[in-house]
Amino acid sequence: MTGPGDSPSPLSPDRPPAASAPAVLHDVMFGHVHSAALRAVAVHRIADHLADGPRTPVELAGLTGTDAAALRRVLRLLAVRGLFHEDARGRFRLEPAGQPLRTDVAHSQHAGVLMITDPMIAGSAAELPRALGDGRSPFELAYGGPFFEHLHESPQDRAVFDAGMASFSGQEDELVARSYPFPDGARVVDVGGGRGGLLRAVLRRGPALEGVLFDRPATVAGHLLDEPALAGRWRTEGGDFFEAVPPGGDFYLLKHILHDWDDEAALRVLGSVRRAAAPGARLLVVDAVLPGGGVPHPAVELDIVMLMVVEGRERTAAEFEELLARAGFRLHRILPTPALPSVVEAVAV
Repeated sequence: MTGPGDSPSPLSPDRPPAASAPAVLHDVMFGHVHSAALRAVAVHRIADHLADGPRTPVELAGLTGTDAAALRRVLRLLAVRGLFHEDARGRFRLEPAGQPLRTDVAHSQHAGVLMITDPMIAGSAAELPRALGDGRSPFELAYGGPFFEHLHESPQDRAVFDAGMASFSGQEDELVARSYPFPDGARVVDVGGGRGGLLRAVLRRGPALEGVLFDRPATVAGHLLDEPALAGRWRTEGGDFFEAVPPGGDFYLLKHILHDWDDEAALRVLGSVRRAAAPGARLLVVDAVLPGGGVPHPAVELDIVMLMVVEGRERTAAEFEELLARAGFRLHRILPTPALPSVVEAVAV
């Protein structure tokens, strides 16, 4: 009980519990709770069952084999974040922000959610305090070895990673391809291009463009380039970008490659490209560019994922300029895209 001049109790229903702590600190403090709830609904594909309209937790539980009471509490939390909405009848519907959780929509982020919330990432995050103490890799502290070696030894985790990366790349590839004016007739070499999603998007935009997809032999074997409209304009080549890359390109693409590595390893990749590129050839680094001055940007969060999982990092424009200059490239310009990464354009000198 409180008197007329007393402060309300911290447990008073007239006062939200979070009001006693700074709102920003509270939000960050409970971030792992929100991501755990997000993973739970993704694992059980709750969003797929809301495609045709709202349902009660009991109905959803019957369809997904989950516990209705627990499910309601999880959905209530995610409704606070704007992914779902609970109506007056206790039914939940999927909000526009939650639509990418569905597996049956274009540019679904379902696999990406499963990757980012996977124990591979969560386990690395748990080791971040210890890593700050001695500078070691959080992932290696958690799993006993480097991330990419782990993926090679664990097909199940590799499948989670590949599916997650593919979900992020689908829409991103189209947006990046539209953001750079490739001149028709040019030869584009996609270094470390995976299955060729970006190269495919680039070739679709220029009927006389030619392309080379370069990555590990097993990776390029599953390429996505076999389309009638692209026939005769591409080839694949297997190899190691730390050693050498195909010569003769007018443009060299490095999409989400440099951010996986520290500066010394990144310079080895750039050195391979520079040896293959004639003076005047263009290098297009497709990576997030960190803003300065504490400006909010998804790249800042991604940089911490790089810190936790691999030996990589996101970079500022100045850091890109310095790194490229050390490898024999001159930074020409940075083009923003509607997606997370920018196109960092450099010229071989």
